[in-house]
Amino acid sequence: MSERIQKALAQAGHGSRRQVEGWVQEGRITVNGKAATLGDRITEDDKVLLDGKQLRLKFKQELPLKVIIYHKPVGEICTRNDPEKRATIYDSLPRLRGGRWVAVGRLDVNTSGLLLLTTSGELANKLMHPSSGMEREYAVRVLGEVDRDMLKQLREGVELDDGKASFETIRDAGGQGANHWYHVIIKEGRKREVRRLWESQGVTVSRLTRVRFGDITLPRGLSAGKFTDLDEASLNKLLRSVGMPAIEKKHGRSESRTRTTPRSILKPDDKPKTRKRAKPKGHTPVARKKKPTSKRK
Repeated sequence: MSERIQKALAQAGHGSRRQVEGWVQEGRITVNGKAATLGDRITEDDKVLLDGKQLRLKFKQELPLKVIIYHKPVGEICTRNDPEKRATIYDSLPRLRGGRWVAVGRLDVNTSGLLLLTTSGELANKLMHPSSGMEREYAVRVLGEVDRDMLKQLREGVELDDGKASFETIRDAGGQGANHWYHVIIKEGRKREVRRLWESQGVTVSRLTRVRFGDITLPRGLSAGKFTDLDEASLNKLLRSVGMPAIEKKHGRSESRTRTTPRSILKPDDKPKTRKRAKPKGHTPVARKKKPTSKRK
C-alpha cells in the first residue's frame, strides 16, 4: 500500500499537509536517500528522513485520532526546538508512540490560554484553514484610553502590513483605571493579529488570553501548564464541522482517549489506590500470644 508523501506524513502525525509540502520544497525530506518531490508515493518500507532524522510511519494501522486541550502559560513557545533553550508546550504533553502532537495554530510567548493539539495533521490543517471560519475569542487587557471611534475602526477594519484586518465583535468586559478588559473575536490566525490591531490605535496590550476556539472553550478547572482530553461529543462535533467522519466507539470505549490523565483534572474523590506491601520471601507468620485470662476467686 502506498500513499502520497504529504498525506502519509500528515496521517502519521508529523505535521499538516501544508507543512510537509513546505519541507519537500525546501529539500528537507529524503526518501531512500533521494530528495523527495511533491506527489511522491511512499510505502511503510521506505526510509523517510526529515532533516536527517528518520520518521516512523504507520500505514496498515493509523494512529487513533486524539485531540487535547492545553492551557498554555505565558513564557512557553509553540516550536519543538528552540536555539535559546526556552520552555516549549511539548515539554508538558504526553508522549506518543509512532507519532507526535500537531498544534492547531500558535500562541506567541506572551499569550496564554486555549491551544488545541491533535494526532491528525489533516484535522489540524482543516481547522487552521480560513475556509473553516473558526472563531477565536480572546480576553484582552489594554493600557490606554479607548474611545468609540477606535472601537468602530477596529470593527470596520484596519490596514496592517499583511493586509486589512478587523475584529468580528468587541465586547466590553470592564476594568479599573487605565487598564480595561475586552473580549474580541477574530476568524483568522495571522501572527500577533490581536496585538497589532490594538497597537494600531495607539494602545498597548498588557495581557492576552485565548478563551475559545470554535465551540470549544477553555475549561475553568484547567490550570496553566495542564491538559485534558476533548470529550467525545465535542470531538465528533469538531470533526463534523470540517467534513471529517465522527469517531466510533469500540467495545464501549472511545479510541480518542489518551492514556495519560493529568493530576489537575482528577476529581477530589479519585484517590490513588494503595497496594498491599508484599511479604518478604521466607516470611513465616508468628502466632500472636493470647493474653492469659484472669480467674475469678
